[in-house]
Amino acid sequence: MNLSRLAPAKINLFLHVGTVGADGYHPVSSLMAFADVGDRLTIGPADYPAFEVDGPFAAGLGDGLNLVEQAWGKLSEKARVPMPPFRLILTKQLPVAAGLGGGSSDAGAALRLIRDAHHLPVDDLALEAIAGELGADGPACFAGEPVLGEGRGDILSRAPAMPAIDAVLVNPGVPCSTGAVYRAYDAFLERGGGGGADMPRLPSAFEDAADMAAILSFCRNDLEAPALTVAPEIEVVLETLRSAPETLFARMSGSGATCFALCASTYDAEALAEQVAVMSPKWWVQRCRIGGPWPDI
Repeated sequence: MNLSRLAPAKINLFLHVGTVGADGYHPVSSLMAFADVGDRLTIGPADYPAFEVDGPFAAGLGDGLNLVEQAWGKLSEKARVPMPPFRLILTKQLPVAAGLGGGSSDAGAALRLIRDAHHLPVDDLALEAIAGELGADGPACFAGEPVLGEGRGDILSRAPAMPAIDAVLVNPGVPCSTGAVYRAYDAFLERGGGGGADMPRLPSAFEDAADMAAILSFCRNDLEAPALTVAPEIEVVLETLRSAPETLFARMSGSGATCFALCASTYDAEALAEQVAVMSPKWWVQRCRIGGPWPDI
């Protein structure tokens, strides 16, 4: 019997970034939430172990060792028990290098799926540790629920409670290298720009989308301006979203190039997504809800 699990898209609702430290990493503070859309992992019996990638963005992953394969290997070492051969399929539905935490979310979903399918004696804390070895946002993506991240993004604390927020995700169809964006941000810092890894004061809960939009307007994504120098198409997306009457608030997620727009209702989100898709048919446009955790769909 095949089992499957959603690997939800991660959205950085704000991302404050400090100066690179002695360890070579930039300290950050961020509010991360997850969308009810993403990639999908499917596991099933097989005659021999196999990992396959399909979906509309499969080709963008290249030929290197995927984070899902790395997670599989680390889990096998941790479990220390034999597993029957299985076939693991990653259906890549999110753009690659898009600021949505796709690789880390894929790895987190794979860890849970393999563990649960084979009843491995590995608890969530051990899986979270493996996820953290694969990337700074690994623990947050493994949790798949709203969380505040500090340090490298791996020091987690409880996020304000939030309802499901209607939203639209838009990617202009260009990859945006995280390394290139951070190098551009370092140049901003050298010229006296940039923000800092401050954690803003936040309420215990967001009442609704309008409340969230108002509070996020006092926060930042410090990587947004440098990302525009790497992928200028992002600016067109932001202008399109911010000028739409259905948009309460719009910002770039992570290091780009995907941007999000918060909307007051499902109707507004559907209308906005339809308008943007018609206006720019080459863009990736996805209506969704932001919050989490989501029941597997």
